Amino acid sequence: MEKVIKVLFICHGNICRSTMAQSYFAWLAAQNGLSYKFEIDSAATSREEIGNGPHYGTVRMLKKKNIPVIAHRARQMTLSDAQHYDLLIGMDEENLWYMKRIAGNCCTEKMHMLLEFKKDGSLGKCREVDDPWYTGDFDSTFRDIEQGCAGLLEYCRRNLF
Repeated sequence: MEKVIKVLFICHGNICRSTMAQSYFAWLAAQNGLSYKFEIDSAATSREEIGNGPHYGTVRMLKKKNIPVIAHRARQMTLSDAQHYDLLIGMDEENLWYMKRIAGNCCTEKMHMLLEFKKDGSLGKCREVDDPWYTGDFDSTFRDIEQGCAGLLEYCRRNLF
């Protein structure tokens, strides 16, 4: 049986960036015939939005790009998540800080920011994915997520398959 790569996307509230990345990465994997190789989910570092669905701006952007929106309700990341998932993908430095706080000393080698993943599948220095909750710019966030997810898929192909 082939190994399934478990990916958890994480942002502050789990209604904008992480849900957009979850839906987009699931779609990207399907477009490449690789859905069976992944378990994909998303979570928050905070408890502020628990139980809420994706932000209307995220839903609108995904629909505009013809990307199916995964049915999801915001939830907070847990220590169990940190242990279960192979890759824990935060959107900004603050997310990483809280992810490490939730997981303790466990699993820091699995933690990355989305834009660390480069087009060629390598890892490198990066900038943060801006939070559209504050910027209102879902177009820019989508472009960053598109870029990061493409790099993540290539990273998985080169290093984890």
